[in-house]
Amino acid sequence: MTPVEIDEKDYVIRVHSSPASVEAEAWNALLEQQTRPNPFMRHEYLLALHASGSAVPDTGWAPQFVTLHDAQGLQAACALYLKSHSYGEYVFDWAWADAYRRHGLAYYPKLLGAVPFTPVPGARLLAVSAAWRLRLAQALGRLAREAKVSSAHLLFTDAEDSAALQAQGWMLRQGVQFHWVQDGAAPRDSFDALLASMQRDKRKKIQQERRRVADQGLVFTAHEGPQITEALWDFFYACYTLTYAAHHSTPYLTRDFFRRVAASMTRNWLMFVAHRGAADGPPVAASLIAIDPLRRQAYGRYWGATDYFPCLHFEACYYQPLAWCLARGYTRFEGGAQGEHKMARGLLPVPTQSAHWLRDPRFASAVADFLASEGQGIAQYVDELRDRNPFKAPEAGG
Repeated sequence: MTPVEIDEKDYVIRVHSSPASVEAEAWNALLEQQTRPNPFMRHEYLLALHASGSAVPDTGWAPQFVTLHDAQGLQAACALYLKSHSYGEYVFDWAWADAYRRHGLAYYPKLLGAVPFTPVPGARLLAVSAAWRLRLAQALGRLAREAKVSSAHLLFTDAEDSAALQAQGWMLRQGVQFHWVQDGAAPRDSFDALLASMQRDKRKKIQQERRRVADQGLVFTAHEGPQITEALWDFFYACYTLTYAAHHSTPYLTRDFFRRVAASMTRNWLMFVAHRGAADGPPVAASLIAIDPLRRQAYGRYWGATDYFPCLHFEACYYQPLAWCLARGYTRFEGGAQGEHKMARGLLPVPTQSAHWLRDPRFASAVADFLASEGQGIAQYVDELRDRNPFKAPEAGG
């Protein structure tokens, strides 16, 4: 696909080969009108992915950002990419691609509406109204057909997106993540209060894990926004690359990406650093959390350590962020993709959705059958997880 402009009766559809060609202030203003905005859909974040070489055509992410304009300006937008693979998505369609290959058909390129490498649910179809959201969904379908791609996918959509896409014949796929959400009926204002609300065996396990970290002489410091120095960013990035090396893979994000978002989104970052011996001792691990101070929400992102320390991952990625959120009145902490083990740490199952369109009707029918079966399995799985709720049951009449 190449940059295009399509004139409709009352508005114009534009396709941009770089987020830099979309006006940042207008994009962010549109994002703020959505039900579930988050920092990862901000123009600064998407631009940093592109400008740093992290999500560009050479890495298999060719931007095809779609915008709809009328006489009043930007009315709808979508961060869309032409993909040559399925890495960095967290909604897995490798089996679909393999089925295409076995039938002598090309699955790639495909169109993908998502934040690269970021499995955080939220608005994907940014629109000023339901009517404009529907027009945007229609535009995506039209562009997919005209480009003759095998398929189009929007990942981790919110309820409004899913409804608009389903109305256009897209198929919905169910998933599950693990989030901590402040319960308004029984609010907790400290980590101790959180522990007190948990079942005894879960509480004891967490206390044992935290004690094991302390017994290794590890002490944490927390650094918000401007407190994260260049040296800390360098240390974090070294840890981040070590995590990938341990799994024999290559990091998706460049050091320049973090340099850019540190400068353009300063208030959206929180870093925990583990030190040996004392707060001013040598650093041995770091975790990076994205925060939304306005909406009081936090998102676990990346972590790494210079060496293996038992239970340190849980402390750096769950207990320290949860304690920080509770102390500051945050109401949500999202732990990222997958990870049933997060339940024992106080994060509960939350359903997610993605939307999919396949051009070939035979494959579309087969995928629809698969999604129906998979969806039933996911629903049963979530029910089973909820039966294993780590928190105490509410007292009768409480």
